[in-house]
Amino acid sequence: MLLNGCANIGYYLQSVGGQLDIWRRERAIEEVIGDPAAPAALKKKLAQALRIRDFASRELGLPQNHSYRRYADVERPFVVWNVFAAPEFSVEPVQWCFMFAGCVGYRGYFDKTDADRFAADLADRGHDVFVGGVPAYSTLGWFSDPVLNTFIRYPDPEVARLIFHELAHQVVYVRDDSVFNESFAVVVEQEGVRRWLALHGGTQDKTTFERMQEYREGFTRLIGSYREQLEALYRSRLAPGVMRERKAQLFDGLGRDYENLKAGWGGFGGYDRWFAQRPNNAQIASLAIYTQQVPAFQALLRQQGGELARFYAAVKELAALPKEERTARLQQLAARLL
Repeated sequence: MLLNGCANIGYYLQSVGGQLDIWRRERAIEEVIGDPAAPAALKKKLAQALRIRDFASRELGLPQNHSYRRYADVERPFVVWNVFAAPEFSVEPVQWCFMFAGCVGYRGYFDKTDADRFAADLADRGHDVFVGGVPAYSTLGWFSDPVLNTFIRYPDPEVARLIFHELAHQVVYVRDDSVFNESFAVVVEQEGVRRWLALHGGTQDKTTFERMQEYREGFTRLIGSYREQLEALYRSRLAPGVMRERKAQLFDGLGRDYENLKAGWGGFGGYDRWFAQRPNNAQIASLAIYTQQVPAFQALLRQQGGELARFYAAVKELAALPKEERTARLQQLAARLL
Protein backbone atom coordinates (compact mmCIF):
# COMPACT_ATOMS: atom_id res chain seq x y z
CA MET A 1 0.00 0.00 0.00
CA LEU A 2 1.36 3.43 -1.00
CA LEU A 3 0.55 6.52 1.00
CA ASN A 4 1.27 10.07 -0.16
CA GLY A 5 3.30 8.83 -3.14
CA CYS A 6 6.20 11.23 -2.54
CA ALA A 7 7.51 12.69 0.68
CA ASN A 8 6.80 16.39 1.04
CA ILE A 9 9.37 19.16 1.02
CA GLY A 10 9.26 19.52 4.81
CA TYR A 11 10.19 15.89 5.23
CA TYR A 12 13.14 16.20 2.86
CA LEU A 13 14.33 19.31 4.69
CA GLN A 14 14.43 17.50 8.04
CA SER A 15 16.30 14.63 6.38
CA VAL A 16 18.90 16.97 4.90
CA GLY A 17 19.20 18.86 8.18
CA GLY A 18 19.71 15.66 10.14
CA GLN A 19 22.39 14.41 7.79
CA LEU A 20 24.19 17.76 7.83
CA ASP A 21 24.19 17.71 11.63
CA ILE A 22 25.89 14.31 11.62
CA TRP A 23 28.56 15.54 9.21
CA ARG A 24 29.15 18.57 11.43
CA ARG A 25 29.82 16.29 14.40
CA GLU A 26 32.10 13.80 12.62
CA ARG A 27 35.78 13.31 13.47
CA ALA A 28 38.26 10.78 12.14
CA ILE A 29 38.44 7.85 14.55
CA GLU A 30 42.23 8.13 14.68
CA GLU A 31 41.80 11.75 15.77
CA VAL A 32 39.46 10.76 18.61
CA ILE A 33 41.83 8.00 19.72
CA GLY A 34 44.66 10.54 19.84
CA ASP A 35 42.63 13.11 21.76
CA PRO A 36 43.77 13.27 25.43
CA ALA A 37 40.32 14.54 26.42
CA ALA A 38 38.45 11.56 24.94
CA PRO A 39 37.39 8.87 27.45
CA ALA A 40 39.65 5.82 27.52
CA ALA A 41 36.69 3.45 27.21
CA LEU A 42 35.53 5.22 24.05
CA LYS A 43 39.02 5.05 22.54
CA LYS A 44 39.17 1.32 23.19
CA LYS A 45 35.78 0.73 21.55
CA LEU A 46 36.67 2.88 18.55
CA ALA A 47 39.95 1.02 18.04
CA GLN A 48 37.97 -2.21 18.03
CA ALA A 49 35.48 -0.71 15.57
CA LEU A 50 38.36 0.00 13.17
CA ARG A 51 39.51 -3.61 13.45
CA ILE A 52 35.96 -4.75 12.72
CA ARG A 53 35.81 -2.37 9.76
CA ASP A 54 39.05 -3.71 8.30
CA PHE A 55 37.80 -7.27 8.79
CA ALA A 56 34.60 -6.42 6.91
CA SER A 57 36.49 -5.63 3.71
CA ARG A 58 39.39 -8.06 4.11
CA GLU A 59 37.44 -11.18 5.14
CA LEU A 60 33.84 -10.54 4.08
CA GLY A 61 34.41 -8.75 0.78
CA LEU A 62 32.38 -5.74 1.88
CA PRO A 63 33.17 -2.35 0.29
CA GLN A 64 36.56 -0.81 1.01
CA ASN A 65 35.74 2.86 1.48
CA HIS A 66 35.59 5.57 4.15
CA SER A 67 32.39 4.34 5.83
CA TYR A 68 32.79 3.58 9.56
CA ARG A 69 36.21 5.22 9.77
CA ARG A 70 34.85 8.39 11.36
CA TYR A 71 32.92 8.93 14.59
CA ALA A 72 30.02 11.19 15.52
CA ASP A 73 28.24 11.72 18.83
CA VAL A 74 24.66 12.79 18.06
CA GLU A 75 23.86 13.20 21.79
CA ARG A 76 20.72 11.08 21.69
CA PRO A 77 19.99 7.34 22.13
CA PHE A 78 19.02 6.72 18.49
CA VAL A 79 20.12 8.37 15.28
CA VAL A 80 16.65 8.19 13.72
CA TRP A 81 13.18 6.98 14.62
CA ASN A 82 11.37 4.96 11.96
CA VAL A 83 7.60 5.18 11.65
CA PHE A 84 5.89 1.99 10.47
CA ALA A 85 2.20 1.82 9.60
CA ALA A 86 -0.27 -0.80 8.41
CA PRO A 87 -4.02 -0.73 7.75
CA GLU A 88 -6.31 -1.93 10.52
CA PHE A 89 -6.88 -5.26 8.79
CA SER A 90 -3.57 -5.95 7.06
CA VAL A 91 -0.02 -6.84 8.02
CA GLU A 92 1.37 -5.32 4.81
CA PRO A 93 3.28 -2.11 5.60
CA VAL A 94 2.35 1.25 4.17
CA GLN A 95 5.01 2.27 1.63
CA TRP A 96 6.64 5.66 1.17
CA CYS A 97 8.66 6.55 -1.91
CA PHE A 98 11.88 8.55 -1.92
CA MET A 99 14.21 9.93 -4.53
CA PHE A 100 17.20 7.64 -3.96
CA ALA A 101 15.94 4.72 -1.87
CA GLY A 102 12.76 4.02 -3.83
CA CYS A 103 9.68 2.82 -1.97
CA VAL A 104 10.26 1.49 1.55
CA GLY A 105 8.03 0.28 4.37
CA TYR A 106 8.94 2.99 6.88
CA ARG A 107 9.64 6.69 7.17
CA GLY A 108 12.57 7.94 9.26
CA TYR A 109 12.87 11.09 11.37
CA PHE A 110 15.90 12.56 13.11
CA ASP A 111 13.66 14.05 15.82
CA LYS A 112 11.44 11.71 17.85
CA THR A 113 8.85 14.46 18.30
CA ASP A 114 8.43 14.64 14.53
CA ALA A 115 8.16 10.86 14.31
CA ASP A 116 5.53 10.73 17.05
CA ARG A 117 3.57 13.53 15.42
CA PHE A 118 3.54 11.77 12.05
CA ALA A 119 2.58 8.46 13.69
CA ALA A 120 -0.30 10.14 15.53
CA ASP A 121 -1.58 11.55 12.24
CA LEU A 122 -1.52 8.07 10.69
CA ALA A 123 -3.29 6.62 13.72
CA ASP A 124 -5.99 9.28 13.40
CA ARG A 125 -6.54 7.99 9.86
CA GLY A 126 -7.19 4.50 11.18
CA HIS A 127 -3.78 2.89 10.75
CA ASP A 128 -1.90 0.75 13.23
CA VAL A 129 1.40 2.52 13.90
CA PHE A 130 4.76 1.78 15.48
CA VAL A 131 7.70 4.11 16.16
CA GLY A 132 11.05 2.36 16.55
CA GLY A 133 14.42 3.89 17.42
CA VAL A 134 17.28 2.99 15.07
CA PRO A 135 20.97 3.05 16.13
CA ALA A 136 22.40 3.10 12.57
CA TYR A 137 21.37 3.52 8.95
CA SER A 138 23.00 3.38 5.53
CA THR A 139 23.21 6.15 2.94
CA LEU A 140 23.73 3.31 0.40
CA GLY A 141 27.20 4.41 -0.56
CA TRP A 142 26.19 7.94 -1.53
CA PHE A 143 28.10 9.20 1.52
CA SER A 144 30.53 7.76 4.07
CA ASP A 145 28.56 6.55 7.08
CA PRO A 146 30.17 7.09 10.51
CA VAL A 147 30.35 5.02 13.66
CA LEU A 148 27.87 6.60 16.09
CA ASN A 149 27.54 6.95 19.84
CA THR A 150 24.17 5.22 19.46
CA PHE A 151 25.85 1.83 19.06
CA ILE A 152 29.57 2.11 19.83
CA ARG A 153 29.07 1.00 23.46
CA TYR A 154 27.26 -2.18 22.42
CA PRO A 155 29.12 -5.48 22.95
CA ASP A 156 31.67 -6.04 20.18
CA PRO A 157 29.61 -8.69 18.32
CA GLU A 158 26.68 -6.26 18.17
CA VAL A 159 28.90 -3.45 16.87
CA ALA A 160 30.18 -5.85 14.22
CA ARG A 161 26.65 -6.94 13.37
CA LEU A 162 25.53 -3.36 12.73
CA ILE A 163 28.58 -2.43 10.65
CA PHE A 164 28.34 -5.59 8.52
CA HIS A 165 24.60 -5.07 8.03
CA GLU A 166 24.87 -1.47 6.88
CA LEU A 167 27.85 -2.19 4.60
CA ALA A 168 25.86 -5.01 2.99
CA HIS A 169 23.42 -2.40 1.68
CA GLN A 170 26.32 -0.95 -0.30
CA VAL A 171 26.86 -4.33 -2.00
CA VAL A 172 23.29 -4.89 -3.18
CA TYR A 173 20.29 -2.61 -2.87
CA VAL A 174 17.10 -2.98 -4.90
CA ARG A 175 14.71 -0.08 -5.18
CA ASP A 176 11.19 -0.79 -3.97
CA ASP A 177 12.01 -4.10 -2.23
CA SER A 178 12.71 -3.53 1.48
CA VAL A 179 12.23 -7.19 2.41
CA PHE A 180 14.87 -8.31 -0.11
CA ASN A 181 17.35 -5.65 0.99
CA GLU A 182 16.99 -6.15 4.73
CA SER A 183 16.84 -9.95 4.64
CA PHE A 184 20.04 -10.06 2.57
CA ALA A 185 21.79 -7.71 5.00
CA VAL A 186 20.67 -9.80 7.99
CA VAL A 187 22.26 -12.93 6.51
CA VAL A 188 25.49 -11.02 5.80
CA GLU A 189 25.59 -9.73 9.38
CA GLN A 190 24.96 -13.19 10.85
CA GLU A 191 27.63 -14.87 8.75
CA GLY A 192 30.01 -11.98 9.30
CA VAL A 193 29.73 -12.09 13.08
CA ARG A 194 30.25 -15.86 13.11
CA ARG A 195 33.46 -15.42 11.12
CA TRP A 196 34.61 -12.50 13.28
CA LEU A 197 34.07 -14.51 16.44
CA ALA A 198 35.83 -17.56 14.99
CA LEU A 199 38.99 -15.48 14.62
CA HIS A 200 38.70 -12.89 17.38
CA GLY A 201 36.04 -13.97 19.86
CA GLY A 202 36.51 -15.59 23.22
CA THR A 203 34.50 -18.57 24.38
CA GLN A 204 32.08 -16.34 26.27
CA ASP A 205 31.51 -14.11 23.22
CA LYS A 206 30.74 -17.12 21.04
CA THR A 207 28.39 -18.63 23.61
CA THR A 208 26.57 -15.33 24.07
CA PHE A 209 26.21 -14.81 20.31
CA GLU A 210 24.78 -18.29 19.73
CA ARG A 211 22.38 -17.83 22.63
CA MET A 212 21.24 -14.47 21.27
CA GLN A 213 20.76 -16.04 17.84
CA GLU A 214 18.59 -18.70 19.45
CA TYR A 215 16.50 -15.98 21.11
CA ARG A 216 16.17 -14.04 17.84
CA GLU A 217 15.09 -17.13 15.94
CA GLY A 218 12.57 -18.08 18.61
CA PHE A 219 11.11 -14.58 18.64
CA THR A 220 11.00 -14.49 14.83
CA ARG A 221 9.18 -17.84 14.69
CA LEU A 222 6.66 -16.63 17.26
CA ILE A 223 5.89 -13.43 15.37
CA GLY A 224 5.84 -15.29 12.05
CA SER A 225 3.26 -17.71 13.40
CA TYR A 226 0.97 -14.87 14.48
CA ARG A 227 1.55 -13.05 11.20
CA GLU A 228 0.18 -16.08 9.36
CA GLN A 229 -2.84 -16.25 11.67
CA LEU A 230 -3.53 -12.54 11.19
CA GLU A 231 -3.20 -12.86 7.41
CA ALA A 232 -5.75 -15.69 7.45
CA LEU A 233 -8.10 -13.60 9.58
CA TYR A 234 -7.83 -10.57 7.29
CA ARG A 235 -8.53 -12.73 4.23
CA SER A 236 -11.78 -13.91 5.79
CA ARG A 237 -15.08 -12.25 5.04
CA LEU A 238 -16.02 -11.61 8.63
CA ALA A 239 -17.82 -8.41 9.54
CA PRO A 240 -15.43 -5.63 10.67
CA GLY A 241 -16.64 -5.77 14.26
CA VAL A 242 -16.08 -9.51 14.51
CA MET A 243 -12.71 -9.24 12.78
CA ARG A 244 -11.67 -6.50 15.18
CA GLU A 245 -12.56 -8.73 18.14
CA ARG A 246 -10.66 -11.71 16.70
CA LYS A 247 -7.67 -9.46 16.01
CA ALA A 248 -7.61 -8.37 19.66
CA GLN A 249 -7.78 -12.00 20.78
CA LEU A 250 -4.81 -12.91 18.59
CA PHE A 251 -2.68 -10.10 19.96
CA ASP A 252 -3.64 -11.13 23.50
CA GLY A 253 -2.46 -14.63 22.63
CA LEU A 254 0.79 -13.25 21.25
CA GLY A 255 1.49 -11.52 24.56
CA ARG A 256 0.85 -14.71 26.54
CA ASP A 257 2.99 -16.82 24.22
CA TYR A 258 5.83 -14.32 24.49
CA GLU A 259 5.76 -14.59 28.29
CA ASN A 260 5.94 -18.39 27.96
CA LEU A 261 8.83 -18.09 25.50
CA LYS A 262 10.64 -15.70 27.82
CA ALA A 263 10.22 -18.11 30.73
CA GLY A 264 11.94 -20.77 28.64
CA TRP A 265 14.80 -18.33 28.14
CA GLY A 266 15.30 -18.04 31.88
CA GLY A 267 13.61 -14.64 31.98
CA PHE A 268 15.72 -12.92 29.28
CA GLY A 269 13.78 -9.74 28.49
CA GLY A 270 15.55 -8.47 25.39
CA TYR A 271 12.28 -8.12 23.50
CA ASP A 272 10.25 -6.54 26.29
CA ARG A 273 10.58 -3.12 24.67
CA TRP A 274 8.83 -4.50 21.59
CA PHE A 275 5.86 -5.24 23.84
CA ALA A 276 6.02 -1.89 25.66
CA GLN A 277 3.03 -0.78 23.63
CA ARG A 278 0.26 -3.22 22.76
CA PRO A 279 1.52 -5.04 19.62
CA ASN A 280 -0.28 -4.28 16.38
CA ASN A 281 -0.14 -4.86 12.63
CA ALA A 282 2.56 -2.22 12.13
CA GLN A 283 4.93 -4.00 14.50
CA ILE A 284 4.29 -7.33 12.80
CA ALA A 285 5.00 -5.67 9.45
CA SER A 286 8.18 -4.00 10.73
CA LEU A 287 9.69 -7.32 11.81
CA ALA A 288 8.72 -9.09 8.58
CA ILE A 289 10.72 -6.55 6.56
CA TYR A 290 13.90 -7.82 8.25
CA THR A 291 13.13 -11.53 8.49
CA GLN A 292 10.72 -12.71 5.83
CA GLN A 293 13.31 -13.81 3.25
CA VAL A 294 16.19 -14.66 5.61
CA PRO A 295 15.72 -18.46 5.19
CA ALA A 296 15.97 -18.06 1.42
CA PHE A 297 19.23 -16.12 1.62
CA GLN A 298 20.62 -18.62 4.11
CA ALA A 299 19.82 -21.38 1.62
CA LEU A 300 21.48 -19.41 -1.17
CA LEU A 301 24.64 -18.95 0.89
CA ARG A 302 24.78 -22.70 1.51
CA GLN A 303 24.17 -23.33 -2.19
CA GLN A 304 27.25 -21.22 -2.93
CA GLY A 305 29.35 -23.29 -0.56
CA GLY A 306 29.55 -20.50 2.00
CA GLU A 307 31.74 -18.46 -0.38
CA LEU A 308 30.70 -14.86 0.06
CA ALA A 309 31.95 -13.63 -3.33
CA ARG A 310 29.80 -16.23 -5.10
CA PHE A 311 26.92 -15.44 -2.77
CA TYR A 312 27.07 -11.72 -3.56
CA ALA A 313 27.19 -12.49 -7.29
CA ALA A 314 24.13 -14.75 -6.99
CA VAL A 315 22.27 -12.08 -5.02
CA LYS A 316 23.08 -9.50 -7.69
CA GLU A 317 21.62 -11.85 -10.31
CA LEU A 318 18.43 -12.08 -8.26
CA ALA A 319 18.39 -8.31 -7.83
CA ALA A 320 18.35 -7.86 -11.61
CA LEU A 321 15.15 -9.91 -11.99
CA PRO A 322 11.61 -8.47 -11.98
CA LYS A 323 10.26 -8.46 -8.43
CA GLU A 324 7.70 -11.23 -9.01
CA GLU A 325 10.31 -13.58 -10.48
CA ARG A 326 12.84 -12.67 -7.79
CA THR A 327 10.34 -13.41 -5.02
CA ALA A 328 9.39 -16.74 -6.62
CA ARG A 329 13.05 -17.78 -6.81
CA LEU A 330 13.53 -16.91 -3.15
CA GLN A 331 10.45 -18.90 -2.18
CA GLN A 332 11.88 -21.91 -4.00
CA LEU A 333 15.15 -21.53 -2.12
CA ALA A 334 13.39 -21.27 1.24
CA ALA A 335 11.33 -24.39 0.47
CA ARG A 336 14.53 -26.43 0.27
CA LEU A 337 15.10 -25.81 3.98
CA LEU A 338 11.77 -27.37 4.93
